[in-house]
Amino acid sequence: MSRMVRYRKSVKGQRVEEPKPVEVDGIGEWEVKKILNKRLMQESVKYLVRCKGFTVEYDTWEKKEDSENTKELMEDFKGKIEAEVRR
Repeated sequence: MSRMVRYRKSVKGQRVEEPKPVEVDGIGEWEVKKILNKRLMQESVKYLVRCKGFTVEYDTWEKKEDSENTKELMEDFKGKIEAEVRR
């Protein structure tokens, strides 16, 4: 199973509207749809995340401590990685 995804540019002239953030404790945040990858960067764990309503070009690396609201998604991701390793 490949983890690579073909890059798709938006169609010329197509209007793409960014979803509006959800306010959590007075701070605007976007809802995470999926955790795609994990890596150690400068001695801190970061996750590659995709937010709902966004496409691949908006995927971002987020610190573990900034991802407190995604614990369930982190557990799902961890389970998938462990399953891949067992293969």
